[in-house]
Amino acid sequence: MVPGLVLASRSPQRRAILDALGVSFVVRPPEFEELESGPPEQVARHNALGKALAVARSPAEVVLGVDTVVTLGGRMYGKPGDVEDARSTLRTLAGRRHAVLSGVCLIEGPRVRTAVSTTLVELRALDEALIDWYLATGEWSGRAGGYAIQGRGAALVRRIEGDYLNVVGLPVALLLELAPELLWGG
Repeated sequence: MVPGLVLASRSPQRRAILDALGVSFVVRPPEFEELESGPPEQVARHNALGKALAVARSPAEVVLGVDTVVTLGGRMYGKPGDVEDARSTLRTLAGRRHAVLSGVCLIEGPRVRTAVSTTLVELRALDEALIDWYLATGEWSGRAGGYAIQGRGAALVRRIEGDYLNVVGLPVALLLELAPELLWGG
């Protein structure tokens, strides 16, 4: 039996996904300075581990840290700093296929498990009117890659290959490969 899960995240999307699965958890937002450059898979894994370690308090807890990055051509596209940064990111991703990587870390006592999930996303060709419409929603703020696939950002997406929930912010398939007992342990 898994003790209560601690989610090391401020993400409302991650909370909503765990709620939808019926997983019992508490939120403990981490204070951790994330890496913003380097090989994307290593950055996602490092940040997930760092977030989990930042909130781990007891060997009896299971702590979940997650970090999601968007990458195209070796360059990472994090959370845009402002609307013009978001516009530039969307113009770059428009009509192209990029990768969304989520690093996942589970800490349970001395046991540390990490893995990375990758989903390929192709955005539609985006004209300025569609970009302006999306930016006006404000939904881009705080989102890696400058869009939220689960909201109005779905209008920007042509297709995905892989785990949809990974793009939302928590790769459930990977999480349950690491710890299937989360479904019945809470």
